[in-house]
Amino acid sequence: MGVDAQQPQETEWTPQQLSEQEGIRREKLKTLVEAGQNPYAITHFSVTHDSAEILSHFDTLEGQDVRIAGRMVSKRVMGKASFAHLLDERGPLQFYVRRDDVGDAAYAAFKDDDLGDVIGVEGTVFRTQKGEISVHAKTLTLLTKCLKVLPEKFHGLKDPDLRYRQRYVDMIVNPEVRDTFRKRSRIIAAVREFLDNRGFIEVDTPVLQTVEIGAAARTFKTHHNALDLDMFLRIETELYLKRLIVGGFRRVYEVGRLFRNEGMDATHNPEFTSVETYEAYVDYNALMEMVEQLYATVAARVCGSTLVPSAGEMIELQAPWRRVTMAQAVKDACGVEYADWKTDEEARACLDGLSVRCEKNAKRGDCLAALFDEYVEATLIQPTFVTDYPVDISPLAKRKPENPDLTERFEFFINGHEMGNAFSELNDPIDQRRRFEEQVRLRAAEGIRAEVDEDFVTALEYGLPPTGGLGFGIDRMVMLLTDNASIRDVLLFPTMKPLQA
Repeated sequence: MGVDAQQPQETEWTPQQLSEQEGIRREKLKTLVEAGQNPYAITHFSVTHDSAEILSHFDTLEGQDVRIAGRMVSKRVMGKASFAHLLDERGPLQFYVRRDDVGDAAYAAFKDDDLGDVIGVEGTVFRTQKGEISVHAKTLTLLTKCLKVLPEKFHGLKDPDLRYRQRYVDMIVNPEVRDTFRKRSRIIAAVREFLDNRGFIEVDTPVLQTVEIGAAARTFKTHHNALDLDMFLRIETELYLKRLIVGGFRRVYEVGRLFRNEGMDATHNPEFTSVETYEAYVDYNALMEMVEQLYATVAARVCGSTLVPSAGEMIELQAPWRRVTMAQAVKDACGVEYADWKTDEEARACLDGLSVRCEKNAKRGDCLAALFDEYVEATLIQPTFVTDYPVDISPLAKRKPENPDLTERFEFFINGHEMGNAFSELNDPIDQRRRFEEQVRLRAAEGIRAEVDEDFVTALEYGLPPTGGLGFGIDRMVMLLTDNASIRDVLLFPTMKPLQA
């Protein structure tokens, strides 16, 4: 039987779906609405100051009238007078309400308000006998009725899964969470300022792409109905940014969202924020110097020091950072000499002897990377550049002239985690096509569709100047500078598996 669109549909929650407290709050709302005092009908409240301004400028504001607004998070009723705290964007502030000042009706209404309600207060700034800076209320306005019960003050919202799913509640009861995201905003602004000051220009490139390239990361697939065309969410911004260098820009960067259809853990989320920079006429050595300067500058700006606490360590971000080749790092860790492997088979046999897993068709470079992951990465606590990656695992990097088996590539590591990736860009279109075709072949052997980005190869044929390219994750940078152990703690709304109905 179809639904009659002309008939109003039942939208009330049944009592069985509500807790006792939620039911009481809805009854209070119903009473307000019936009395013509629907708080949801209020469209504005003129705020003159926030909590931080009043607390930091008390000397000049004492005795002055102010208008503040926020969520009521505590209330202590003492007969004819009450104390309460409002929580606004900057933090909590106490206000004092006396029945003789606001009137019997307004005071009774205030006593009926619930924790979580959004309230506007107009009153005078003063200091209580106990020394707490407060606002002595003259008028109160209920701006929004909170129909849910906030988590208990002292226990807060502790369940990590619930915190990430309901970040709005997390920020109400754990105000320090908001501090993390304020700091994240300042970090991104500092990164932009650093790059802008070096002559880079910020650009935007497509998020939806028509080519599924042969890179290691898996893509998210969607469909464009008007064109009847499968499209893919980008896994990087690299290829479009290098096209801009071909087109004549010297320095470009993008702060953008990337999407990779792979697992989730403490340092991975399917969508994340990346910064990629490209500069003509520099190599990977210049990029190492830029990374050192970037991290030191941002840390000093946001944290006040280049020495920052992270995961129980004190990390010094001031240059110089340690530099070591990947082959040397592996040799130092487990004694294996990369140059001794003459064939892929020898490399795989070496890993078998060490009980280190590798794919059955792994190349020498893949095997070196596997040993690095096994023996080295977790040991790199202080900032370290790991350089000269094998060409097998660096399809877009320029070969080293003195050793074509290796590339002018580095990754940098802090606290045992990879933080970014950079290289002297491959600008030989013939070599690039060969590497793309090899990627496609390897992906096909895994049963995965991929294709050569023909337009990018065409761009290289027009001539890409010698170029250095850098990419690093903003989320991991924020984790470092806010001392958070999980990427979910620095993403406002991390990807979560839906709750079962």
